[in-house]
Amino acid sequence: MRQSSGARGSAGSADASAGESAGAAQADGEVSAAGKSGRRAARRARKSGATGGQAAGADATGPRAADTDAQGPSGPEGAGAEGAGAGGSSDARAAETMEATGAGGTDGKGPAVGENPSPAKASGRKPRGSGTAGPGDKAAGGEGTKGKGRTDSDTDSKDDAESGPTAGGERPAKAAIPRARVAGTAGTTGAEGNEAASGTSGRKATRKGAHAKKADPKDRAAKRKRTVRIARWTALTLAVIVLGAATAGYFYYEHLNGNLKKSNLNLGDKQLDRSAANAAGQRPLNILILGSDSRNSKENVALGGAREDAGRKPLADVQMLVHVSADRSNMSVISVPRDTRVTIPKCTDPEDGTVYKETDRQIINTSLMNGGPGCTVAAWEELTGIPVDHFMMIDFAGVVSMADAVGGVPVCVDANVYDKDSGLRLTKGSHKVKGEQALQWLRTRHGFEDGSDIGRTHAQHIYMNAMVRQLKSGTKLSDPGQLTDLAEAATKALTVDKDLGSVKKLYDLGNDMKRVPSGRITMTTMPWVSDPLDPDAHVIPKPGDADKLFSLVRNDIALDGKDKKSDKGPKPTVPAAPKGAIALTVFNGTGTAVQPPATRRASDIAEFLVKAGFTKATSDSTPRAQADTTITYPKTAQRPDAEAVAKALGLPESALRMSPTVDQVTLVIGGDWRTGTKYPKTGEAEESDSSEEPTAGATGDGKSGENGKKDDKGEKDGDNKAPKSSDPLSGSDTSACMNVNPLNRF
Repeated sequence: MRQSSGARGSAGSADASAGESAGAAQADGEVSAAGKSGRRAARRARKSGATGGQAAGADATGPRAADTDAQGPSGPEGAGAEGAGAGGSSDARAAETMEATGAGGTDGKGPAVGENPSPAKASGRKPRGSGTAGPGDKAAGGEGTKGKGRTDSDTDSKDDAESGPTAGGERPAKAAIPRARVAGTAGTTGAEGNEAASGTSGRKATRKGAHAKKADPKDRAAKRKRTVRIARWTALTLAVIVLGAATAGYFYYEHLNGNLKKSNLNLGDKQLDRSAANAAGQRPLNILILGSDSRNSKENVALGGAREDAGRKPLADVQMLVHVSADRSNMSVISVPRDTRVTIPKCTDPEDGTVYKETDRQIINTSLMNGGPGCTVAAWEELTGIPVDHFMMIDFAGVVSMADAVGGVPVCVDANVYDKDSGLRLTKGSHKVKGEQALQWLRTRHGFEDGSDIGRTHAQHIYMNAMVRQLKSGTKLSDPGQLTDLAEAATKALTVDKDLGSVKKLYDLGNDMKRVPSGRITMTTMPWVSDPLDPDAHVIPKPGDADKLFSLVRNDIALDGKDKKSDKGPKPTVPAAPKGAIALTVFNGTGTAVQPPATRRASDIAEFLVKAGFTKATSDSTPRAQADTTITYPKTAQRPDAEAVAKALGLPESALRMSPTVDQVTLVIGGDWRTGTKYPKTGEAEESDSSEEPTAGATGDGKSGENGKKDDKGEKDGDNKAPKSSDPLSGSDTSACMNVNPLNRF
């Protein structure tokens, strides 16, 4: 049936009638079964937030007005759920009757108990709110939309619809009053209860019902459980991701470790003792860097040429000793030309047991053929007296991949250069070399300076300085992809000693070296003269200057001359103890890789000291090996005792050092003092150095006079810096440019 304005008016009038009936019921105190049913319905409505769309009989096609009125309170919304009161009938005559009686009755007290069941049940139609809504739902204060007036559960709707016969009259109207408050439409009366107001109140009821449902403790508990489950699964997922990343990182770490090739550190019969620690317990670090000309792979053959050498054992064409000071404040690098004739000690090949006899007729690059890099380490210790802690060796392919990984290395030439042997071709000025061109730069000999191997070492210093500056700048270390490339290139390119055979140890070593400022890195070449046995092809260490250079490194003195003056701290307030009270131990450290220990050196010196009054002096037969004689003491208070021993033996003050690695005053007789009871004077070496005539082309730069008297006159005996004949180059010097051999210009 079409919804009329009269129906809406009767629904609004019913609200006022319901209020009057409620007042009458309170005055009379009349209680009925219908009132109880209405109150139960009101309580359920308040709990569930049900709307008027579930009211029994609120259908535009419902029964007669009297029957509808009798059933009104029995529905879930009752007669006053949304201010409709009359059960939703659109019959005008029923509305007028309800308006006259105040509750739908005829005598002001309401009719007798109705005999008819709920209209919804009697008619066989679904309870209101189950999906079928007539036009009258809007007027009755429902949801305002068809088929969606239900906010309670289906069970509650069914129970309310089947609650049976109810009593009309005043008591049901009273029960409807609190429901009007729940619905929020108590202020709507009479004809003003229009459709818009009814729709608005229905929506408010729905929202309040939804809020009541959210506030249910069971819902909150369920929500908490869901939150816990979500958090648990999220944590589990993150754990799996982290574990996966850690596992991948571990396997990649092992992969990098697997890239490294490892070999024995020293293949000689005698290895020097480690460098002594300083007063703070820190030790200097000495690493030998080798460049191999191996053709053991197709790639190396293609890069190095000389296919006929594919089966030959490799030579060490590049050799540099990197010395990092104990306090990591400076770094010194010494290159030895590959054509330097030295004594190569006896070495044993760890792979097949082959023994290579000692020889003094070979140049140093051949030492690599005598069992591997460990024999080159032994030759260096014999030559310099500097204990080598680690070695790293790289081949042709490694140089190429490393240069590519850092994005190229900047170098400079002072003229156009072309070396047909190495293939290097560059125009005058600065260039960034990478890949095969970087290898050509490092191998070029004829194109630089006088065409000897000395010029090649200078070119290598320029390259190394530039590469160190790039790595220290962090340009290539900020990009994870480039860092991975560098890690792959470095580990695949390197052969290292077994004690350095892990990425972690290489990383720690890199961090140690990174602490050194570029301005405190000094590159040098061993001072040299032509070899009398083969002056056109080989060189030997220059007496005096070479010894001084090696001694500075052995004693951990910076080659740039910028070391702070030795701070001995406050002078001990206690004088030296009586000679007879000074506990003193003497060791024989005269043995080297080539020379056996001098017989009874420790015993002879100990006996001499006892006769001199140091009655507690004893000798220890534990083998030691070091180049310089030293006296070490553990505490500042014991320096006077050490000075007293040094004075008795004629040792210079430079032989004294404090270190917590000893328990008492300790004297080690080095390879520089193999005979006698008085330490030999050292002035003879400097005198021979200043009087020696320079050899033509001695510095390899075409300036023969630079290695003679003129330059050495300014160097005093006590100067603690590299001799000029070593061609020192600072790591911060960005202006260095290679002098091109005039015969190789274009």
